[in-house]
Amino acid sequence: MEKIGLFYGSDTGVTDDITKDFVEFWGSDDLDIMEIGDASIDDFDNYKVLILGLSTWYDGDLQSDWEAFFEDFQTIDFTGKIVAIYGLGDQIGYAEYFVDGIGILAKVILERGGTVIGYWPTEGYRHTDSVAFVEDNEDLFYGLALDNDNESQLNDTRLTTWISQIKQELNSILISEQVSL
Repeated sequence: MEKIGLFYGSDTGVTDDITKDFVEFWGSDDLDIMEIGDASIDDFDNYKVLILGLSTWYDGDLQSDWEAFFEDFQTIDFTGKIVAIYGLGDQIGYAEYFVDGIGILAKVILERGGTVIGYWPTEGYRHTDSVAFVEDNEDLFYGLALDNDNESQLNDTRLTTWISQIKQELNSILISEQVSL
């Protein structure tokens, strides 16, 4: 398999720690890891498969490095790209903005021709609203939702379950593309 680009941003180090856990649980060396603050638009061209990590701040704001890159992000052509997103948020303190960053990025990816995989069930979370809801389906987020503030004890289980899920989805897509060639 060709390399997968993993782009993430972290202000306080929590998303950085989650990303390190993700890499460990992923279990292979096919990931190229880059902080979004060091990335350029051209870096996205190097990958067919992308994994994006971020946190949502305050009232639905992107993590600061993602916020600084967002104007450029909106110009990327995601046609033919497969993208999975994990995000952190606080479902209690910011219940109406829980993991909005996932949805903000997912909607751009979809509008720009990409495929988003790794939808995650909303069941079991205590939020009131989110931009990360899959369009017309409030039972799913566009990606993995983590709440390190209130449910850090669930992070490892959620990460490993989600990694297994996205690997299966990737394999299915890649197999179907080979058949259709």
